[in-house]
Amino acid sequence: MKSLLVAVFSLFLLSFSQSAFSQKNHEESQKEEEKFDPTTAILNHVQDAYEFHFFSLGDFHASIYLPVILYSPQRGLSIFSSKRFGHDHDQEYAGYKMQGANAIVPVDEDVTVYDFSLTRNVIQTLIALALFTIVMIKIGNKYKKGHGVVSAPSGAQNFMELIIIFIRDNVGKTNLGSRWERYMPYLLTVFFFILINALFGMIPGAANVAGNIAFTLVLGLIALVVILCSTTSHFWKHVLWPPDVPFLVKVILVPVELFGIFVIKPGALIIRLFANMVAGHIVILAFISLIFIFGAMSTVAGAGFSPFSVIFVVFDYFIEILVAFIQAFIFTVLTAIFIGQGFEGSDHDVPQNDHAFL
Repeated sequence: MKSLLVAVFSLFLLSFSQSAFSQKNHEESQKEEEKFDPTTAILNHVQDAYEFHFFSLGDFHASIYLPVILYSPQRGLSIFSSKRFGHDHDQEYAGYKMQGANAIVPVDEDVTVYDFSLTRNVIQTLIALALFTIVMIKIGNKYKKGHGVVSAPSGAQNFMELIIIFIRDNVGKTNLGSRWERYMPYLLTVFFFILINALFGMIPGAANVAGNIAFTLVLGLIALVVILCSTTSHFWKHVLWPPDVPFLVKVILVPVELFGIFVIKPGALIIRLFANMVAGHIVILAFISLIFIFGAMSTVAGAGFSPFSVIFVVFDYFIEILVAFIQAFIFTVLTAIFIGQGFEGSDHDVPQNDHAFL
C-alpha cells in the first residue's frame, strides 16, 4: 500500500511539474501575492486564542469573539471584546495590542498588565466540564430510579457503564489492590475529563485543549499531589535511606529517587499527553495545508490533490478518536501505577492499621 501511494504521488507531481514551471516567469513578473503560510496556520490552531475562528469567505469572517479581561495597576480593569483588535489583530484598543494571535501586551512599555481573559481554551474547558457533569447527573438519576439496577442499562448509560467497569477492573483493582475504591472517583474523573476535551478538540474550529501544555501541566501537578498524599512512612524510609545499600551508592541513589518522584513521574504524564494530542492535530492540519501548498503551485494541482488530502484527513480523524481514548486510558493507568508504588513495599493489601497519609 505504501509503495502504491508513493508511485501515485510521484506520477502526480511529475504530471503537474511542467505546468508549475511554465507559470513561474508569469508569476514573478506580477506583484507578489500573499502566500499561504502552513506553519503559522498550524500553530494558530494548536495554540490558545481570543476567538473561535471557523472560516473566512472574502471579507466575511465566521468567528466568535471572546471577552478580554485585563487588569493594570496603572489603568485599572478593562473589559472588552477581542473583536476590537480586528480580524488580523493589527489594531490597538484601550492602550493594548495583540502580539501574535495569543498574547495581549500594553502599547506603552512602562505599563504592567495581568490577563484574566476567557480564551477559547478556557471557554471550551468549561463547556466540556458542564456537558460532562450534565451527562453524569442524568446517568446517576437513572440508577437512583432503578434503571441499570433492577433492569438492564440502555443507551448512554450502558456505554458509560462499560467504560467505568473497564477502568475499575483493569486500572483500579489491578494497580491499587484493596484500596482501589477510594481512588476510583479521581481516576474516573481524570479519564473522562481528558477524553471529553480531546473529543471536543476534534471539532473543526474548536480549541485543542488536551494538547495545551497548561492543561496537561495542571493534570500532572494534581496527580503529583495525589501520589505524594498516598505514600506511607515505609515508602519514604526506603527512598530517603535505602536499607542494605552501601553509603556511596546511597549518595547517588537518593537524589535519583527524589528526582524520579518529583520530576520524572509528573513529567511523563504531562509530556506524553501533550505531545500525542498536539502531534495528531498537526498531522491533520498538514494534510489540509497540502491543498493550499499545491494550489499555490497550480490551480489544477491543488484541485487534483484535494481528494487525496480529504481521504487522509478523514482516515486520520478516526485514528485521532482512537488516540483520544488511548491517551486518556494511559494517563489514568500511569497515575494509578504511580499511586500504587507509594504504598508500603509492593503489597497493596496492607493491614488497615497501617494508614497512608491520604
